[in-house]
Amino acid sequence: MNIDGIPTRTLRAHPERRVIDIIDQTRLPHALHWVRVATLEEAAHAIRAMQVRGAPLIGATAAYGLAIALDFEASDRRLDEAVAVLGATRPTAVNLHWALARMEKHLRPLPAEARCAAAWIEAAAIAEEDVAQNAAIGQHGLKLWNDLIVADGQTLNIMTHCNAGWLATVDWGTALSPVYAAHDAGVPVHVWVSETRPRNQGLLTAWELEQHGVPHTLIADNAAGLLMRSGKVDAVIVGADRIAANGDVANKVGTYLKALACADNGIPFYVAAPRSTLDFACREGADIPIEERDGDEFRLVHGLDQHAQPSALRQLPAGEDVANPAFDVTPNWLVKAIITERGVCPASREGLLALYPEEAGD
Repeated sequence: MNIDGIPTRTLRAHPERRVIDIIDQTRLPHALHWVRVATLEEAAHAIRAMQVRGAPLIGATAAYGLAIALDFEASDRRLDEAVAVLGATRPTAVNLHWALARMEKHLRPLPAEARCAAAWIEAAAIAEEDVAQNAAIGQHGLKLWNDLIVADGQTLNIMTHCNAGWLATVDWGTALSPVYAAHDAGVPVHVWVSETRPRNQGLLTAWELEQHGVPHTLIADNAAGLLMRSGKVDAVIVGADRIAANGDVANKVGTYLKALACADNGIPFYVAAPRSTLDFACREGADIPIEERDGDEFRLVHGLDQHAQPSALRQLPAGEDVANPAFDVTPNWLVKAIITERGVCPASREGLLALYPEEAGD
């Protein structure tokens, strides 16, 4: 996708130097700042502090973090340590654990001296697969948009929640990939962007849509129902951090409320995610662990002060008791369809297995 007209990915790997560069997403939308990641600890911090976020990008960053960790030592002990450190950063996003399991399976049989080079190659493969899968999601989603168009020149009004664009992946995005595909194909499209408190990831969505030239409007989270009731929304599409085997979807908190509003207003609610987000070992949404974030994410509001410097404003006393769950679970019956790199399917075990029959034995 584009920044100032220049094709850009969220992650730049430098295997010859054993480092990667990432966009510090905590600095967006006010500043585009690249951060170098050169140690296991820096990779874990980038994931935990949400310098990188979005399930697919977390997975790719973890894969590269493991490669970085094996630079000077690639013993079994070091491999175990790196997997444990990275795996403890974010509990809900299954892509993290999927990527680490894939890396470990690939590296464990190799002699120690061969593991570092192999890790960089495998991490690059994970990143490139993410790009290809997200591009395919865009094309499958574009076909759904075409079904919604009832008149030539009609502007499609799509609503999304959180950020499931290219900032949440290596490139293209998941939920926004069909939006970009439509825009690039000349289909008039407008995006209602939910702010997504308390981390305000909707601001990231608005920033990247602006960079790519896609018309959009940022809204308060609680305005979504009114817009749907007023007939101003044709479809809602979100990404996912984990999809259970039965089609239940864990995504950023607030997703469930949008799905309920869609059901009440007869609006299709779609979920877009690659294979790495599907957890066939997780029977249903009730089995998905929900991450509880630090309460100061709710007590403090971040932005720029009057001198255009990053600043935090306290909106609640430090001792105020708050709950800050990062995700919620949308039951499968509220999901019109799941869009993956292999196609579109019902949000059910049978639907998912129709796309991924090799998982039937799990």
